[in-house]
Amino acid sequence: MKKISFCILLSILLTGVVFAGGNKAEAGKPGDIISRMVCDESGIDDKSFNQSAWEGVLRYYGETRDNSPNRGKLYDAVVGQNKDQYEALLQQVTDEGYDLVIPTGTSFDEAVKVVARRNPNQKYLYIDEGGFGLPNVLSAVFSEQEGSYLVGVVAALKAKADGIVNPQFGFIGGMQGAVITRFEMGYIQGILSVIPDAKILDYYAGSWSDPGSAKTKAKTWYDSGVYAIFSAAGSTGNGTIAQAKEYRAQGKNVWAIGVDSDQYADGLYTAADSAVLTSMIKRVDSATFYGLSQVKAGTFQGGDRILGMKEDAVGYTTTNTKAMPQSLISQVEAKKQDILSGKLALAATYAEAKRISGFPQDLSALDD
Repeated sequence: MKKISFCILLSILLTGVVFAGGNKAEAGKPGDIISRMVCDESGIDDKSFNQSAWEGVLRYYGETRDNSPNRGKLYDAVVGQNKDQYEALLQQVTDEGYDLVIPTGTSFDEAVKVVARRNPNQKYLYIDEGGFGLPNVLSAVFSEQEGSYLVGVVAALKAKADGIVNPQFGFIGGMQGAVITRFEMGYIQGILSVIPDAKILDYYAGSWSDPGSAKTKAKTWYDSGVYAIFSAAGSTGNGTIAQAKEYRAQGKNVWAIGVDSDQYADGLYTAADSAVLTSMIKRVDSATFYGLSQVKAGTFQGGDRILGMKEDAVGYTTTNTKAMPQSLISQVEAKKQDILSGKLALAATYAEAKRISGFPQDLSALDD
């Protein structure tokens, strides 16, 4: 049976939006927390950021994708199809009167600023951007550079172990901005800590839901000698994994690096071989679970909550045991301890990273 994993697909029309389950007054019982997650066009099945956020919602309500009887009543997900309509979308969700509204991802930055100020009595959990200074907005901000550093180390160590001469590494981002820049800066610093003269290429697709563009770019890069590509681009990055699968199935030694969730299974091209070397883990599920729990406990407070390696909110995966021997993992763990101990401080912005000796000066990354 096909599992129920659809979002409420919205076309923001003048006639308004219809939500499954109605508003708060029509759902749940006293004491229930009624919430709605609002995500971009990638939806909750992007196998990446939104999916991780959704898993946290499911965990809070004690349900799963295959068994979600309270979906549409206590909770649901709403998908916006156009960034220009996000403010109207967020306002319409707010008008439904839920206990917590959860916009996810940097694309909602401007919409949250406007709508949250206009509706001071509505609680929002916003994931990925902070600095709003509003008592009704709890922001979960991640130290993506820390987990990304580790996957960069993995990629570089693997290239050395494979005897790759003059290895090249690629980074594919979705939309430019401070959050994705943190991914890229950490990844590159990790690579350079192992191979100081490594060549780095980057590309921004301008979309979270265009796997075709990532697949095309990955093919071009792999054909030109790029060894590993890390994508932080929502479902766009699935195109990188698809191309890596094709090439590894043909015997080519190239790798994709997953993001947000463990994407090992998405890279399987045989029953036991995956084109995903490792994945940068970003525990977005912890943020959604935390926000809902705070509302339930009556302890919700606005402000920024920084989630990094010390909070076990970012990291890397070791699922691909065929590609990552214990000797490699031990070296990565040593680097991880340097971060946890404070011995190693990573640049989180391109402006900072440019001051590092040998760091690429011609990337497409933007801090704002």
